[in-house]
Amino acid sequence: MNLSSDHCNISDWLRLEATVKASVYVVAFFFATFVTVIIITIVLQNSKLRREVRHILLCHHLLCISSYCGLGVVFQGMRALLANSPVLVCWVVFGVQLSVGEGILFTLALMAVNTYLAVCWPLKSLSFVDSVKYRILAASWIIIIFKNVCLFLIESANPPRVAVFKSEPLCPVILNGPPARAVGMVFLFFLLSIILTSYFLIYREGKRAGHFNRSNIKAKKTVLIHLVQMSLHVIPILIFVGLGKMCGVFFFALNLVLFGVFAFAQCLNPLIYGLWNRELQSGLYHWMCCQLWCGHIMNDREPV
Repeated sequence: MNLSSDHCNISDWLRLEATVKASVYVVAFFFATFVTVIIITIVLQNSKLRREVRHILLCHHLLCISSYCGLGVVFQGMRALLANSPVLVCWVVFGVQLSVGEGILFTLALMAVNTYLAVCWPLKSLSFVDSVKYRILAASWIIIIFKNVCLFLIESANPPRVAVFKSEPLCPVILNGPPARAVGMVFLFFLLSIILTSYFLIYREGKRAGHFNRSNIKAKKTVLIHLVQMSLHVIPILIFVGLGKMCGVFFFALNLVLFGVFAFAQCLNPLIYGLWNRELQSGLYHWMCCQLWCGHIMNDREPV
């Protein structure tokens, strides 16, 4: 982390970066949580939506986003405020945030596969997917947790055991060594390949079904929007990993721009994957009408 330069203090840059990131995470957390609560409320109030696998995955995905942003507020806030927390606490908070972030991408992969099965194998896949949905979600989290715990044990074995319980003003990160980076990139490209393959097969099926079908045109537009949104997730991560931590105004500005794009993609997720859904749009309309009607009734009951 330290650079051999007389004019560069990496700690000052990291604290300034943490301050900005914590502020952005606060905004993203409240926005994502607000939309997440609305969408989950709509799904829970509708028995049909509550049984569908795509809405279960969507709610799981949105909960991961809100949790990721909330943990980002905690970790970056600890760094910005120089909380002098034990290294182990910093590692646990950052590790949990990283695991939840991988859960976001894992859920996107499951959503893409579920959409492919629903489009290309609608009759055969419905009962199968419905019977294994919770087992697949549980297996996904077991894979993520097992991978990160193993990498955590590998990296935490390097420093002395006493140093793990030592307090640090600027919280260090974990899972940042060469083994963790290599495994993380393999994991990222594996999930990304699943998503891209699923979308390619959906596009090919839509093209085979006909070019002038109205729903087919909307499906192609949806796939394109999802791919653009996916690139906003992946490209900043790849550049983050490639650059690492460097001093200087240029690298600081570039880092914040990339983080801004990534945070913007997190905020877009609830809107693109949630409110882009026609059934959820209808549910939102009825929910808003119900809230306005209830508010009108309460106002009429107030004594003059």
